[in-house]
Amino acid sequence: MTDPGNSTIGPPVGRPRRVAALGGSWDGVRADLAAYGTAVVHADLADLVPVPPGGGEPRGPLDRDRSRYLDLAHPEVRHRHAASRALLEHAAAALPDGGPDAPELAYGPTGRPYLRGCDRVDISLSQADGLLLLGITTRGLIGVDAEPAERPMHQGGLSRQVCTAYELITLAAQAEEERNPALVRLWTLKEAYRKATGQGMRFDFTEFGFGPDGRPVPVRRPDGSTGTGEEWGFHTFELDSGYRVGVAVYDAGPDSLEDMNMTTGPDHDRA
Repeated sequence: MTDPGNSTIGPPVGRPRRVAALGGSWDGVRADLAAYGTAVVHADLADLVPVPPGGGEPRGPLDRDRSRYLDLAHPEVRHRHAASRALLEHAAAALPDGGPDAPELAYGPTGRPYLRGCDRVDISLSQADGLLLLGITTRGLIGVDAEPAERPMHQGGLSRQVCTAYELITLAAQAEEERNPALVRLWTLKEAYRKATGQGMRFDFTEFGFGPDGRPVPVRRPDGSTGTGEEWGFHTFELDSGYRVGVAVYDAGPDSLEDMNMTTGPDHDRA
């Protein structure tokens, strides 16, 4: 599968940056934000916010999000929650203006996270096994998703629950060994787009799709016709750790971030 990095359509995105530890250098993240207005960061769960001895509760990063943390019953889920918030706090500090001194995580009506007081910043979080993924942009909207590249998807009829008619035809035309990687790619792109639009589970995977790998990537309607223009950019990456990453970025333009829910789905009236 290709690793397009900078698509020929829509806002460009650099390769995801691995952060080995929170105390490491964030210069690469700052460089991506300066060059693209967008950065994608990934880290291993083990490198972030170790669970205190005796099962104590970590404090510090994004402490105002503590009530949600306390509502999580399972220790592993709590650890993931605290780790993702620690990653977000350090990423906020890498923003061009230095970010807020004490970033506060908040949630919109659909549960989509955002940084309170950072009107020109959009974020997206994803977790997969031991991987944490964060997308951050000053362009408009962003969604990110990660899945194990070898996750078995092309079996048991899952493709019919995930794909549009156009995508099913495209998958059927591929060699058998290419179908599962192609479906994982489609899944990450769809999840990323759904997160960026804030639609969540209300936006069914069979209502929108993408073309084959290695081509310019707009959103496509179920019949395969183009559903989005150059304001949207879609990218997929393969990490050395064995994960497939999907990124969706919407460019709201230099002066139009007032409505962060704009263009939340394929334009079905587009010619």
